Amino acid sequence: MIKGEIWHGGDLAKARALFANAPEPWIDLSTGINPISYPLPPLPQSLWQRLPGADDEAALLAAARAAYHVPESAGIVAAPGTQILIDLLPRLEGHGPVAVLTPTYGEHTRTWLKVGRVAREIATLNEVGDAATVVIVNPNNPDGRVVSKQDLVAIAKQCDARCGALIVDEAFADFTPEPSIIPELPPATVVLRSFGKTYGLAGLRLGFAIGDPALTEALHAAMGPWAVAGPALRVGATALADSSWLAQAGAARAADAARLDALLAPHGRVVGGTALFRLLETGNAPALFAHLGRHGLYLRRFQNDVRWLRFGLPGQASEWARLEAALAGFATSGPGPA
Repeated sequence: MIKGEIWHGGDLAKARALFANAPEPWIDLSTGINPISYPLPPLPQSLWQRLPGADDEAALLAAARAAYHVPESAGIVAAPGTQILIDLLPRLEGHGPVAVLTPTYGEHTRTWLKVGRVAREIATLNEVGDAATVVIVNPNNPDGRVVSKQDLVAIAKQCDARCGALIVDEAFADFTPEPSIIPELPPATVVLRSFGKTYGLAGLRLGFAIGDPALTEALHAAMGPWAVAGPALRVGATALADSSWLAQAGAARAADAARLDALLAPHGRVVGGTALFRLLETGNAPALFAHLGRHGLYLRRFQNDVRWLRFGLPGQASEWARLEAALAGFATSGPGPA
């Protein structure tokens, strides 16, 4: 059975509908997108006037191979965001039942169900059972859970023996590359990487799949020619080659995450997250969501656990100040009406 609506972050139209009298501008803390984006390089007008070229795509893929430490034997394909890859994989990959390690990004389960595959959600790897294909987000969204390389390799062997695949979504691995399985990519393993979150350019729509060359070629064919826009190819190639920016941004966002933890500590328990978002567990979650919403700060709620709120990172000093003031007001006044 396919689930109903899945809540996603970034829907400010919904925020304005819920809190019509909230002050503008809204501060969107409902996503896990870097609030300090990569500085866009100058783009020649020709990139907007012509179809993307094969040389532009090759430059992007070369930069991605180096940045993600992709083995020479593995294939890599670029896509207009990882969501399209998540949708395509159930149409191209493996047979047999599917297990999705949850709680996690809800679209993973939905896409398998949409094509009639048997897909179930599991809470631990001990529940994989007879699944031929296993989907793991690593580090996980929303709680930052990390599955070790040793466990990933063991699951990949099991999936390979069952003619399935291990699919690892590493959307939030750029700032914590240590658990990435890409450098030791086992057989029957597909890894997804997202560009827009780390580089703060989600609107660019750029993502990658890494795995067996036959699969990446099939994904490329399924998307058709010119799937990734020329400007995205150029920006992606430039940014992925800029290791200095990535290191500096990673250190800065880790400091921001620690700062956010300190602000949230009086309001509940920070149960995890990544350098781009933190997950707060509190019995006052509905009231805190409403309180911050009335102050023009939008958070990510969860259908599966009403005690959870995910906080993205503020960007500018003024945004940090508004969040701090609103949180202090909640502590002073109490939960108030939902």
